[in-house]
Amino acid sequence: MSAPERRAAIDIGTVTTRLLVADIDESGVTEVSRRAVITHLGEGWTETGVLSEAGMSRVEEALRAFAAEVGALGAGRVTAVATSAVRDATNGAAFLERLRATGIAPEVISGEREALLTFAGATFGGCGDHTLVVDIGGGSTELVLGSTCRPGADGGIEIEAARSIDVGARRVTELYLAADPPTAREIDEAAGWVADELRPFFHGLRVRPREMVAVAGTATGLAAIDLALEPYDPDRVHGYRLGGHALLDILQQLSELTLEERRRVAGLEPGRAGVIVGGAIVLQAVLALAGLSSTLVSEHDILYGMLLDADGSAATEQ
Repeated sequence: MSAPERRAAIDIGTVTTRLLVADIDESGVTEVSRRAVITHLGEGWTETGVLSEAGMSRVEEALRAFAAEVGALGAGRVTAVATSAVRDATNGAAFLERLRATGIAPEVISGEREALLTFAGATFGGCGDHTLVVDIGGGSTELVLGSTCRPGADGGIEIEAARSIDVGARRVTELYLAADPPTAREIDEAAGWVADELRPFFHGLRVRPREMVAVAGTATGLAAIDLALEPYDPDRVHGYRLGGHALLDILQQLSELTLEERRRVAGLEPGRAGVIVGGAIVLQAVLALAGLSSTLVSEHDILYGMLLDADGSAATEQ
């Protein structure tokens, strides 16, 4: 067996900037370090189309710290990507150029590429047919239906449908949830819009999902709330089955609280309190449109997909 290769993956999202350093070999992925900083890069971007100076500075600070950690841990290959907010912002290209000074050079990836990397990460280590992977970000939601362990398929993965949709936790919040707490009318209007935006994906499916796997901060945060985790425990969240009825109860509970009250909810990271209602609306809509009664929650997401990306299309050598 060859020696493990140490790799790092960085994901610059609309709400969170994250790092995963891991050793990769024939036996799989061994995590060395995982970090997440809520940077709210997309704050105000839905209305202005521009990344704010405050948001960009928060990401820049996080990347400088990540670069130092990656160097200290000796990761040889570093993959850094930026997603929805940077893709859509008018100053996204200038922001990426600015980030090069941190020692990290992120690449903007398409929504479709983001979806495929997320599916690869979320399904890593398992086999299943017609699995729907959902990644709710701040600005977009990636939906991928596929099957794993298929002989002859690239990496054993056969993708049946994949789409990135401009519906995310922050986008929903900034478009619809103005009151604190949100009004019942705001919740209904947001849910209606989200369902309308997501429905075409499901109407176009040739097969129905048999299982659903939800990744990223909305899903893991809602699972942690259902488990009342204090402190957060990724081992208990990974593989947790979140039922549809429990999800609706949590959404109802959160939507009746003020922002300050949501920051004190057991299991919820305080920095995510401002967008968790919007994210829960999206997750509930996906589950209903998929016709499923529950979803698995996974800690394995796009970061795993980036680390395992065979061709290293977004990687840079350190």
